[in-house]
Amino acid sequence: MQTSTRQLIAQPITPETFKPFGQVIFATDDGAVYGPDNAQLQIENGIPRFYIMRLEQMGCQFTRITRHQHCTQCLGALAGKPWFMAVAPPGEAKQPVLADITAFQIPGDCFIKLEVGTWHAGPHFETDFIDFYNLELADTNQVDHDTCDLLALYNVELHIKKPM
Repeated sequence: MQTSTRQLIAQPITPETFKPFGQVIFATDDGAVYGPDNAQLQIENGIPRFYIMRLEQMGCQFTRITRHQHCTQCLGALAGKPWFMAVAPPGEAKQPVLADITAFQIPGDCFIKLEVGTWHAGPHFETDFIDFYNLELADTNQVDHDTCDLLALYNVELHIKKPM
């Protein structure tokens, strides 16, 4: 059976369009009090890990999508570089529904917080590399890394395309 290719047109991210998957966090004035526009984190199930992760030549295609079911995750690009993320809503199912996977174009002046259980593929980008800051738990990638192989499940490779 031949692998099919599905194009995902990335939509520009807004707090409203991203709400089913998490939050978009933009800069606020120094001294502003904590409120709903701040990242609503769930990182009490372990030791928080905040680090800079260098990703190289990620491209915009993928066949695997992952979720973390014990913590939120925050990601943002350094140096103001735009990037893409594909997501599907959190839920109890063992795999995401293919039709529910959507892609967002994320500018370099904000970060995203993924809700607990949000399926995600990325970050993706078209440059040689981007450094990202990442906030998750210290052992997220060892003990809380539920991955779905979309190629094996749906016989599909997904490609994220820039919005028109």
